Amino acid sequence: MTKSIAPQQVRALAKDLAAPREQIENAFVAVGARLTEGASLLNTLSRLFEALPEALQGQAVADAMAHLGAVAERAEALSGIVGQEKADLSRLVDVVAAANTPISSLRRAVKMMGIVSVNARVTAAGIVGDGEDFDVFTTDIASLSDSANRTIQEFAQVYRQLTAEVDRAAAQRARFESTHADTLSRLAQSLTQTIEALDRQRAKALEGSAETGRVSRQIVGRIGSAVMSLQVGDATRQRIEHVETGLGALADIAGGSMIAEDERPGAIAALTILQQTQLTDIAAAFSQEVEQAERDLKALASDAGTIMARARDFHGEEAGQASAIASLSAQLRAALTILKDFETERAKLEIVARAVQETVRILLEHVGAVQDIEANMRLVSLNAAVRCAQLGPRGASLTVIAMQLRELTSETVIAAEAAMSQLDQSSALAGAFGAAASGNGAGRISELEQQANLALDILSKLDQGIGLALAHLNSDGPRVIGLLEAAARGLSGQSALAEILDDTALAIAGLSDAPLPTTLVSAQPILDTLRKSYTMEAERMIHDRLFPQAEATSGPEAEPEMDLDAFML
Repeated sequence: MTKSIAPQQVRALAKDLAAPREQIENAFVAVGARLTEGASLLNTLSRLFEALPEALQGQAVADAMAHLGAVAERAEALSGIVGQEKADLSRLVDVVAAANTPISSLRRAVKMMGIVSVNARVTAAGIVGDGEDFDVFTTDIASLSDSANRTIQEFAQVYRQLTAEVDRAAAQRARFESTHADTLSRLAQSLTQTIEALDRQRAKALEGSAETGRVSRQIVGRIGSAVMSLQVGDATRQRIEHVETGLGALADIAGGSMIAEDERPGAIAALTILQQTQLTDIAAAFSQEVEQAERDLKALASDAGTIMARARDFHGEEAGQASAIASLSAQLRAALTILKDFETERAKLEIVARAVQETVRILLEHVGAVQDIEANMRLVSLNAAVRCAQLGPRGASLTVIAMQLRELTSETVIAAEAAMSQLDQSSALAGAFGAAASGNGAGRISELEQQANLALDILSKLDQGIGLALAHLNSDGPRVIGLLEAAARGLSGQSALAEILDDTALAIAGLSDAPLPTTLVSAQPILDTLRKSYTMEAERMIHDRLFPQAEATSGPEAEPEMDLDAFML
């Protein structure tokens, strides 16, 4: 005997399906919204960082690096030049100081000439006779001695000025070097290391761009996979609605309408088996697809974390540490300031060099005067010797004085030439480092400064772009991951709904214990109507497997599969 069912019992089962259907719909709409927002933000971040490696490898950046290398090379070269100048300045001090000994001898000789000239006047006065000419002893020698004394005093004064100027330059350089000991070498090393760090960052960016692109393409694929997996929500909702419609038809048949009484048991059995089979398939498909969607969303969140990490790794930022570009900018500005200071200090050497050369020129003029005095003194000595010979024994004392004058005159010339030998060396040294300072001075620094500023402008703009991308990463990255993880969590409880659907399918199976009828007459229009309402191929396949005659009578359906683009992305 066929089991009887009440229409209210069937409608209660249909009503039981409404709650899970609404839960599924709400959950998947929320998950889809999170996925849409997270995917949009992730795509924006990916595009930002995919463009950066190309920017780092551009010709403008390569030119900037060349300019920066020139500054580092200049700092290194200037370090060597300054070291050589230190040695040259020390040598200049020694050479100028060495001239003091012959100049002291020169002053002593001139002093002795003054004493001898006084002796000559005194001695000549004691032997003066009527009609005898002693002007050579009383006037000429004294006049030349006074001239020599004045000349040597002026020579010594100029020399003291030269010594003071060189000593002041040496002391000033020593004070500067005590403040900036090894500054240039450290600066060159620091710049070189930072440029190398930027080169490594550029190389790393180039190497990582392929991996970033791969992860980005993988993310796009995962988003597509997640979208496809999320279709199960809408598909399940529609299929549950179709089961609810079938249960409504079953309730109407159980209530005695639509079908003749003798065919009613077969129709009830057919619709019961159909709805139970459809709902069981819905539960199985839903359980499988929702697990896949959850896995896709978790993998997408993991990929998002990977690309965030690679972006930060690309930027080269660590906690509390500036980027290579920012560090380089700060170092370069400091470098230009230091280079200017050094070039200013070196320019002072050019002033010292000109002063030394001018002083040596003046001293040479004095040496010329000493040489003229020596020539005149030789003539006077010769005249004195002639007068002494004419005087005979009376002129013996004057002969001794004349010989002393000749010896002292020779000593002055020798001492003056010895002093000038040292001073000529000082002039050559001053000319050498003065020319070096002039040839490598402010003009070169101005050119380097122009190149450095151009490089800084290029790199600063690049660093701003990286900083902007990193700011987006820091603000939007956690949000992206949070959205994707929340989307995955939103599906974590959906598997329990599959169990509810299975339980309801068992309850539907219990509505009838009759087998599937082999022929259907009155119920066929109802079955045809149900089949035409299906939107999923899986529903039609189940229907046609249970009722092959319905497939033959109804023919192929024109309804297409649901358009995936209509769902969300």
